[in-house]
This record gives sequence, structure tokens and C-alpha cells, in this order.
Amino acid sequence: QVWQVRLDMHLLNHDGNITDAASIAGIVALCHFRRPDVSVQGEEVTVYTPEERDPVPLSIHHMPICVSFAFFHQGTYLLVDPTEREERVMDGLLVIAMNKHHEICTIQSSGVVMLVQDQILRCSKITAVKVTEITELIQKALENDQKARKEGRKFGFAESIPNQRITAFRMESAAVDTNDVEEQAGEIIAKADPPAEVFANPVLHTPGTAQIGEGIESSWGDLEESEKEEAAEEEGNSEAAAFECEKVETEDTSIMRETKNDEPIVLSDSEEEEVVILEPQELPRKTR
Repeated sequence: QVWQVRLDMHLLNHDGNITDAASIAGIVALCHFRRPDVSVQGEEVTVYTPEERDPVPLSIHHMPICVSFAFFHQGTYLLVDPTEREERVMDGLLVIAMNKHHEICTIQSSGVVMLVQDQILRCSKITAVKVTEITELIQKALENDQKARKEGRKFGFAESIPNQRITAFRMESAAVDTNDVEEQAGEIIAKADPPAEVFANPVLHTPGTAQIGEGIESSWGDLEESEKEEAAEEEGNSEAAAFECEKVETEDTSIMRETKNDEPIVLSDSEEEEVVILEPQELPRKTR
């Protein structure tokens, strides 16, 4: 028997970068959750109530945290933790999930921007720093919650509702004025420091490198030189085997023709499509 855990998320205020917020909320909920204690004796399973035994936490081996990067001006500028308005005008989005041990759990890219290797490596380094900070905040919040429960103080929603922490940052939906977006973007780009190296064209370090976007012919499925030589050798061997097989079949057919001398034999020439009928007395002894 196993435990089935279901996690539902309800968005109270979406102001951008919902992936990171959802990943943090989900992992914190799983770390904070307690299931009933269980004892197994033979085939008898006993599930204890919270009054009988204290619930036990889940076995959480690591905390994968998502960090999102928004790219602007064809990948020249990147921004961590974009807001809802910034997501409307960004060219592409890169999400990296990593734990505090610097192990990458997943990478997801979307949009029309084409990223090169150096940009992904730069984002992964930033992700390692952010994940370490977020993990420390999560562990500290869990410790404070456990301490408050032991002391009998208010915690969770009971503490947040009187202080209006849940609805303090609530914002009414408003239309975004995009009339002077290009002018504002030009001013921001003019004031910002240019990157150390700008990639005008996508850089492919090795043939067949995965890429996002259009403009370069896909080399997926192309054979390497060694693979081409092996394929040619296998094709030559198969042709030689087919020729030997055809030769053997021809010899077998000739033998069959020699044994049937009582009936006329029809010989056909495949190239000239000429048919010759031989009578039994005209048949030679060997027809090879």
C-alpha cells in the first residue's frame, strides 16, 4: 500500500512569473505536510489518528526550485523574475529548475529568441545562486512555523489574515499602454550598458547542436563520416550476398532443366525479351 498525495494550487494574485511562485509554493506545501503515522504487523496495517500519534512528514530528498529569465532585444538583455507587464513584451523565456546541490532538474525555453551556449551557462550560474537563497528562506520559514506551533502562537492563514498579508499586494487589472513602448525601450537600451560580447548570428559549436528558431537548416539525422563508411560497407556486403544468392539460384535452375528432358523447355532472355522453344532432341547436355 502507498500514500497518494495530491497538490492543488489556487492563484490569488498573478503579477507575472507564476512558474517560480508555484514551484516554491508546491515544494513548501509538500515539506510542511504531515501524513498519519502507520504501523504494519504482518498483513495488518494500522493508520493512527492525530490524537493517537503525531503525524509524520514526507520523505523530501531535495527541493527543485524554478528560476525564470526573460530575454529582450533578441537575447541581448535578460531579466530575472519578470512581472506580468514585462512578460507581455519579452522575446523569450527560459526556466531552469535546480536544487541547492547545483543539480539541474529541468530546462524549458519558449518564445522566438535563439539562445547560445554562453547565455544558458550564464543563466545556470545565476540560478545556482538564487536557488541557494530561496532554499535557505524556505527552511527558515518552516523552522519558524514549527517553533510557533510548539509555542501555541498563531501561524499560517490565522496569522496572515488579520495583518492583511494576503491581500496587501492586490492590484486591479489595468490595460497596458503600448503606444510609446518602442521609444521607452530605446531609452532603456541607450542607458543600459551593452553586454561584453554580442552574438549577431547564432553560434553552433558542433554540428547538429539543438537550437530554437528559424534560419539554419536542420542537420538532424545526418550521418557522421564513420557511420557513412559503415553504411557503404554494409550495402556492399548485402549486394555481394545478393549476387551469390542469384548465382546459386541460376545453377539450381540449370540442374532442373537438365533433368527434365521429356518436355520442351522455354528459355527467356531478360534483356532482349526473346523466347526460344527447344525440343527434347535439340537440348544440349549442359545449359550454363
